[in-house]
Amino acid sequence: MDHAELVLEMSHLERMPTADRLALARRRRVQQLRLWAQKDRERRRLSPPRNNRHIYFSDNVMLLEAASRNDIEEVKRLLTKGVSPDATNEDGLTALHQCCIDDNEQMMKLLVEFGANVNAEDSEKWTPLHAAATCAHLHLIKYLIDKGANLLSVNADGNMPYDICEDEAALDLIESEMARRGVTQQLIDNTRSTTEHRMLQELQQAVENNQSYLLESYDHQGATPLHIAAANGYLKVVEYLLDNHVATDVKDSDEWQPVHAAACWGHVSIVFLYE
Repeated sequence: MDHAELVLEMSHLERMPTADRLALARRRRVQQLRLWAQKDRERRRLSPPRNNRHIYFSDNVMLLEAASRNDIEEVKRLLTKGVSPDATNEDGLTALHQCCIDDNEQMMKLLVEFGANVNAEDSEKWTPLHAAATCAHLHLIKYLIDKGANLLSVNADGNMPYDICEDEAALDLIESEMARRGVTQQLIDNTRSTTEHRMLQELQQAVENNQSYLLESYDHQGATPLHIAAANGYLKVVEYLLDNHVATDVKDSDEWQPVHAAACWGHVSIVFLYE
């Protein structure tokens, strides 16, 4: 999609009601999550057999692999042995995240019993509750909440778990718990803005410390600060980065430029900054 096509899409998005625009963004993120899970299963299926006695795998890898194939006994053996229940793969996903994708309550309870962090964040800052909410696994949502899951956790897209519920029952469950705890719109807004403000401060500090190169650093997925700010709709951060003349055409591992991320999540004002 070139810039002209993005602008055309933005014109369409601007005419959409806010609720419809948010729903579209949620559907796109759900598709990304499910595509990741599909690719991960396909990668495991195509992996060569592990019958070479000279090949050894770390206990962390073994735990994640066992959890992904629902091997309760093997996971329990590894946890009893002392393997961390919070072991992660290259995308920062824990076995608990995997349970939420696979709708595996028995495995989830085992991991939590051994001290798994219910607020663990992957590389996109998704918690297990984000994953369960997206997949509409009500019993997992309730269990995570009962075990202390943060209802106001903000992921890299600037979304809290309730933002990404496509299922009405899942949304009602989370919103009811938020209401019971006295969560206000002001608290929600303050929590969201804290993340943007912190990012802006960190970038400003980097410049003050003669570390301007950090403004164009990238993570293991090739995302730069501009990608992250554009995806989140952090207008002030995007403006600061553009004022510091960072590259705007850099691509991440998915061949996306920052403007693609802004368009995907409907951040119209950021897209038009590129004109």
